[in-house]
Amino acid sequence: MGHDHHHHGSSKNLKFAFFLNAAFTVFELIGGFYVNSVAIISDAVHDLGDTISLGSSWYLQNKSRQGRNDKFSFGYKRFSLLGALINSLVLIGGSVYVISEAVSRLITPEYSDAGGMLIFAIVGVAVNGIAAWKLSKGASMNEKVVSWHLIEDVLGWVAVLIVAIVLHFYDTPYLDPALSLLITLFILYNVFKRLKETLFIFLQGVPKDINLNEIEKKLQAIPHISSLHHMHVWSLEGTDHVFTTHIKLEDINKFEQLLDVKRQVKNVLKEYHFDHYTIETELDKESCDLI
Repeated sequence: MGHDHHHHGSSKNLKFAFFLNAAFTVFELIGGFYVNSVAIISDAVHDLGDTISLGSSWYLQNKSRQGRNDKFSFGYKRFSLLGALINSLVLIGGSVYVISEAVSRLITPEYSDAGGMLIFAIVGVAVNGIAAWKLSKGASMNEKVVSWHLIEDVLGWVAVLIVAIVLHFYDTPYLDPALSLLITLFILYNVFKRLKETLFIFLQGVPKDINLNEIEKKLQAIPHISSLHHMHVWSLEGTDHVFTTHIKLEDINKFEQLLDVKRQVKNVLKEYHFDHYTIETELDKESCDLI
């Protein structure tokens, strides 16, 4: 029930951010041409990419709520992770575009309407700030990556706001692209960190909140367990984890002893709130065919 509530909340947050960003992108394109600001127009193009990313994230987040079937036995939860990967790549592409525009403006300076930039900057900070705040509370990797799209936009509009204020007192065309470069490099640093986390989950690395050695020690401390092998832990999408292991038993003389061992093993695993776990038990004279 908790997971269903979480995924439903994620979908609502992404839906809200999508429509807010789409409406603002149209507003931004019109306004950019009106105030003759290349910075605002280039940001509008970047926001268009963000809107596409948000739309795909919303779709994939909804898709991730589907239950298991004969095609996806674990369900569709990893589709949310796919959304995070797509958004990371789109954000990197958008950042490269912003960097190229900033460098171009440093080489060939252009002047803009400072008053118009000031108005759009205030609206931009407010709109993107609300959307980023909504998604910053999300737990899924998809929401975390998307939130960086919006944080980038907030910082970008803060830069435009600062530039617009400065241009009222000191007419220089270099401040806008310089700030854009610094902000974009900062965003790229964080995006690559998120991308690294996303790829780590895709490659089925052990989740950071799971101590595999700790689990092994707790299980081996249970009476009648001599050893463990083929112990694996991975995450479906960053929040729901899966655990599997083979347990070698010893001195099992009664069926009740086997049941007691399984009960104790499950009690240990319940501490870690796994979404799914599988336990294979092997008696003294049994051998594992997978070794």
